[in-house]
Amino acid sequence: MLTQQAQEVERKVIGILRILSQSDKPLGARVVSRHLKDHGVELTERAVRYHLKLMDERGFTESMGRDGRSITRLGLEELKSALVSDKVGSVASRIELLACRTEFDIERRQGTVPVNISFFPEKQFEKAVKAMKRVFRAGICVSELVAVARPGENLGGITTPQGKIGLATVCSVVIHGALLKAGVPMDYKFSGILQIKNGKPLRFVELIQYSGSSLDPAELYIASKMTSVGQAVRRGEGRILANFREIPAICQPLGEKVAAGLKEAGLDGLLMMGEVSKSVCGVPVELNRVGMILAGGLNPVAAAVESGIAAENHSMSTVMDYRELTRFRDL
Repeated sequence: MLTQQAQEVERKVIGILRILSQSDKPLGARVVSRHLKDHGVELTERAVRYHLKLMDERGFTESMGRDGRSITRLGLEELKSALVSDKVGSVASRIELLACRTEFDIERRQGTVPVNISFFPEKQFEKAVKAMKRVFRAGICVSELVAVARPGENLGGITTPQGKIGLATVCSVVIHGALLKAGVPMDYKFSGILQIKNGKPLRFVELIQYSGSSLDPAELYIASKMTSVGQAVRRGEGRILANFREIPAICQPLGEKVAAGLKEAGLDGLLMMGEVSKSVCGVPVELNRVGMILAGGLNPVAAAVESGIAAENHSMSTVMDYRELTRFRDL
């Protein structure tokens, strides 16, 4: 069994490998150190350089001279089999971190917002846009605001691979972050598949608890083709990505005010808010709490996948400046 010190070293190694894996070009110790800080890991440039040297010896990384280091195939394999203890509950940790990094000011309409990053094959992007258009128009998303990147261009620190087009969509964590900033605590309970009937939420048919998941539920639902977002838009009946949250009942008026402010800024995603201590769409709510259902930010991408378009998704992956986003209709 690994000692606590050895486990800490392994976590740092996995963190560095994860950052290198998200870049299509070599990275230096200074850049890696900055990205680690964004993920809540404090490691000086000198310390990163030390770990990279050890990782070179283990075959996980390869020196590219002055350009920095690149991850090797062995490093990618190591990343896939990362410490189990790091994986358990990792989605819940990502939500907390992303909510803290969300610095959007509702009144000034400036600051950072959390985004999902999706990569489409260049040749299929135009088709993907057509498939997503009606979903954005119907509002089955968090926001119509998006960002697009060509091969080699950047989206919130993530580089778009060659042969791909990157699309950033606003993540529902923006509501969590805004409520957190307003002093409203939120419990992120589940990610699920919400059944829509006659254009309105009916019930959850699938639920995955964040605290017990090492993989993002939305990515799993899309990859497993469990959604019918396109049908929900066309017929008013289908299955969409949605998230279930709870806030204290005493905070409901403030929560509604924050949600209204976000909506005015083009950041919505709140499908419905329940009543005190009453279940919402078949999900029980704890005593003196209010349930909230948020639309999944990847619903438009799910519709594109349903139409046969390949997409590589990285949900809740990073933050971007609000001013860098543009309306989907203007693409």
